[in-house]
Amino acid sequence: MPYLDHAATTPMRDDVRAAMAPYHSERFGNPSGIHAAARIAKNAIEEARERIAAAIGAARPLEIVFTGGGTESDNLAVVGAALARNGGVVTTAVEHAAVLESARFLGRLGHEIVIVPVDSSGRVDPGDVVSAVTDRTAIVSVMTANNETGVIQPIGEVTRRIRSAGLPVTIHTDAVQAFASLPIRASDDGPDLITVSGHKIGGPKGIGFLFVRNGTELEPVIHGGGQELGRRSGTHDVAGIVGLAVAVEATVAERDRYAARVGAARDRFEHDLGSRIPIEVTAGEADRLVSHSHVRFPGIRAETLLVRLDLAGVAAAAGAACHSGAIATSHVLAAMGVAPDAAAESVRFSFGRDDDVAFGAEAARIVADVAGELS
Repeated sequence: MPYLDHAATTPMRDDVRAAMAPYHSERFGNPSGIHAAARIAKNAIEEARERIAAAIGAARPLEIVFTGGGTESDNLAVVGAALARNGGVVTTAVEHAAVLESARFLGRLGHEIVIVPVDSSGRVDPGDVVSAVTDRTAIVSVMTANNETGVIQPIGEVTRRIRSAGLPVTIHTDAVQAFASLPIRASDDGPDLITVSGHKIGGPKGIGFLFVRNGTELEPVIHGGGQELGRRSGTHDVAGIVGLAVAVEATVAERDRYAARVGAARDRFEHDLGSRIPIEVTAGEADRLVSHSHVRFPGIRAETLLVRLDLAGVAAAAGAACHSGAIATSHVLAAMGVAPDAAAESVRFSFGRDDDVAFGAEAARIVADVAGELS
């Protein structure tokens, strides 16, 4: 039965599981030690760091900082940059909760926080972002693509305008949802900080990385033994890091295939679903990730539909998977100007690397049948 919640998490790749296995058994050493078992673990970490750096085009392996996942990377980026430079944050109204809550935390500490609005498609105007930057701004954070709607943000244009204006701010992007299908690169003219999470690309949960451009000021938010050059203390998850490297390399290698195959599945799903029952695709005309389909079912409550879909063996979601399973009003849809009643009738379907056109057609048939019983 269709699993349509890849934006929440993805199945682990077989090669990732195989690469991790030795570090769950005989290669169990703590990489902070000095004996042979520790060196094996340490070498595995540094090899993984080099492989990830090469895969994303980072100039130096030590620009890769391993974290506990996307949320931690976002916290380290936003809070770390603001504290290091004693400045404020400019971000958008549709960011992941990890960015927005980090900004609100800083606001409680007295930092200036500016939340830039978006248009009806959920896209921010680069000019509005640049205009919001002041001499009190330390960091600008604009996601690469939205985790609910899949709408792609103009992070490249934001970065170019900020640099052209000579504004001395750190630039961060949360690329967690976008990494599977967009060419995320650590280029000289790109963002200074990039967030990536392992379990969104077929890697393990609880591991991710933050690309930190050499020379970027960053105050750690986790203190302790000084691992990761002091930027993220704590004993490394060696198995997770090894698995993350495999997942990153595989994702980069298959991006073109992924975009074509998954995009075809998503498009067929939306076409067939719309031909069977009345629906409204959120931001359907906008530039979106190929994996995401955010759909309103007029007259049908999202929570009711999700329960019925679950009983039919279909996994989907309402909003983002960042509130312990609770269905809450989407801040993303609210920022887009979607009425509360319409937002409450909206469901996110997200496709994965093995889905194809036939899968999209079958998923549409099942979802239409279930929704049809509720209309």
